[in-house]
Amino acid sequence: MSTAAAPVRSGAVLADLLPAVRHRYAVDAALVLGGAALTGIAAQIAVPVPGSPVPVTGQTFAALLIGTALGARRGFLSLALYALVGMAGMPWFAESTSGWAMPSLGYVFGMLLAATVVGALARRGGDRSVTRTAGTMILGSAIIYAIGVPYLALSTGMSLSAAVAAGLTPFLIGDALKAALAMGALPAAWKILGRRG
Repeated sequence: MSTAAAPVRSGAVLADLLPAVRHRYAVDAALVLGGAALTGIAAQIAVPVPGSPVPVTGQTFAALLIGTALGARRGFLSLALYALVGMAGMPWFAESTSGWAMPSLGYVFGMLLAATVVGALARRGGDRSVTRTAGTMILGSAIIYAIGVPYLALSTGMSLSAAVAAGLTPFLIGDALKAALAMGALPAAWKILGRRG
């Protein structure tokens, strides 16, 4: 598939296509706040996984979409706000948890980095075709696990292989479904906006 389907603007992300307004900083602040809130809401879509302290949630999907839609800077700020407010006590991590002493906190840190990386890739067209979006989502998910799984092992005393079995393997099918959703939604959004642009 060609990335030329949406010749809106090189180096843009979806949020950059909002109408120009006088108070751009207010819009950016609202986008950052909205991204953090969306992640908190998506985290409440949680299904416990037997034998794992990490549930299946919607927050990883939200974090990757926020990164691609808002770009690296606003994506980072959204997930940083989400992480800081949750660690300060707001019960909006998975299953309405909060604080520092969670074995799944490494995944939150991974989402922060992943949102930044996928946001940078989106500025380079990483969300404008199905194949590019697939690569972007796979890389973002890999970053989340690269931080989350070792953190899980360290915080619980599990071996790394046990942490992989509890904190990675059960989530691969769900992540493939989330990536498929993103592969359909993001290029379609660019295609629609390209026709209007």
